Amino acid sequence: MANTNILEVERESFHRFFECWLAEQNQHLHDLITAAKNNTTSAATNPTTTAAINTSSRSLGTLVERVVKHYEHYYEVKSRWVKQDVLGMLSPSWLSSLEDAFLWIGGWRPSMAFHLFHSKSGLQLEVRVAEFIRGFCSSGSKGDLADLSSHQLTQVDQMQQRTVKEERDISEKMAKRQEAVADSSLVGLSHVITELMDAGNGGDDPVAEEDPRVEYALASKEEGLEEVLHRADNLRLRTLKAITHILTPIQAVHFLIAAAELHLRLHDWGKKKDATTRAQSSQP
Repeated sequence: MANTNILEVERESFHRFFECWLAEQNQHLHDLITAAKNNTTSAATNPTTTAAINTSSRSLGTLVERVVKHYEHYYEVKSRWVKQDVLGMLSPSWLSSLEDAFLWIGGWRPSMAFHLFHSKSGLQLEVRVAEFIRGFCSSGSKGDLADLSSHQLTQVDQMQQRTVKEERDISEKMAKRQEAVADSSLVGLSHVITELMDAGNGGDDPVAEEDPRVEYALASKEEGLEEVLHRADNLRLRTLKAITHILTPIQAVHFLIAAAELHLRLHDWGKKKDATTRAQSSQP
């Protein structure tokens, strides 16, 4: 019972951290949007000089670095909590049912980042085409994801192939960990515990349930899950950083805007959907 209470406190602590982290992400989103708007205004009104471009690039690069560091901090903290409660981190109680439905090993699927990248690029390209048709196309580029070079597209495509391959490898390892729940050690132990319970009072026997063999057997399974979760989180962070490295600072700003918007809005929509479902279920 004591261990259960400790885990509940630990999960609640990470929940509080997550909510604070989300609030900071929301602030970063506003900073990114402001930077993108200022960059567009500056490009349209000011003469382009090498000094101006370099200054703007450094400023945007600093912002991108700060946002990426924010993601790094999340995974650093999560890594410490995983060691204490890997099961809780694989089934986060602080996420909505909507978010749970799209989870891949306790987080977002790394290959999703490329779908996000191409979706945002396509939307910005559509805006550019619409402006051109209406005769509003400016002489210079906006520097967003509609201005990707062929070299950048090739780099992204190659990285996507590598990421998908590694993602599949991790998925296979997770499948093996899940299948291991039915290995001979747990099947045999479950039978032994059942017999101990039946030999007692004909029902649940707390002594049998707390058999040290059970704790030892489950601990070994959790270690395997912990290893897979660490690999998944590592791939998530590496994918995010690699994409931003391929992009120019202003393009990275637009990509990070799309990532933050999708994450925050899914969280909001999911919470509202869960609240509606609870309200409906409570009605007579």
